[in-house]
Amino acid sequence: MKIADLPLTELTRRLAVNGLRIKTGPFVFSIHSSLEAVRDGLAVLYDHFPTVASDAFADFHISVDRAKGIRRWIRPQSVFEFDGEIPFKPLTASQGFALLEWGMNWCIYNHAHSFLIIHGAVLERKGKALLMPAPSGSGKSTLCGALMTQGWRLLSDELILINPITGLIHPLGRPISLKNHSIEVLKRFAPSHHITAPVYDTAKGTVAHMKPSSQSVTCCNELAVPGWVVFPQYSAGTQTQILPLGKADLCMRLIDNAFNYNILRHEGFSTMTRMVSHTTGFSATYSDLHDVILQINQLTD
Repeated sequence: MKIADLPLTELTRRLAVNGLRIKTGPFVFSIHSSLEAVRDGLAVLYDHFPTVASDAFADFHISVDRAKGIRRWIRPQSVFEFDGEIPFKPLTASQGFALLEWGMNWCIYNHAHSFLIIHGAVLERKGKALLMPAPSGSGKSTLCGALMTQGWRLLSDELILINPITGLIHPLGRPISLKNHSIEVLKRFAPSHHITAPVYDTAKGTVAHMKPSSQSVTCCNELAVPGWVVFPQYSAGTQTQILPLGKADLCMRLIDNAFNYNILRHEGFSTMTRMVSHTTGFSATYSDLHDVILQINQLTD
């Protein structure tokens, strides 16, 4: 059963009572919330994601709910909890869905050490994956969202999950988080794709979420072979420039963007070096989405 198959009343009940279990890639999340922002975000952006029975195993049990005490009634706040732990400062209740998305990412990169996890976007075409590791502000999510509308399958816009045993990349297929100027850029670039109304004054500025394509969700169990690594950097007014990277430089840049390379130690090193030996690396500076996508498509073809 998908979330879209649940009437709004049943979705509300599951979130509030036993927690809604949903599967995203290799993980099952049990989500508890009474916030309308969380319920509505799941109903719209996760409508094609599969639900799991309430008594089934869940990798992560999380809650995004109203803060207790007087804050519950005066300027209500939302609080993220994971197994009784509160890792983030509370946000306003209207920011509950953004808090859920950040919290789900936090759960994965802090605990899913069966994968080598790299901070970056990743998409797939013809069975091969395009990895785009980059820090916030580089334009990776903007480029990721644009590529998704041009025939690439979204695997993730934040977390690259590499299986150390197989070397394959596991998809998540979750919504793309957009911030500040990139929201309007993608609305103009792909006006037919659903982007939520912006939420203002979050810890990361103005935030909205882009709905994953139906292919990205329905094919969420299809793994991908790493093919190319592109380090994107948006720079206003510049011409697109894509330059090759040597293997050593590529490896060090990937390590710099990895969440748990040091935790995995020898396994992390062997996984990384094996992937680098089978991929081609580039740096990409761009200001025009159409032009950089054209060049990326030519490169990967």
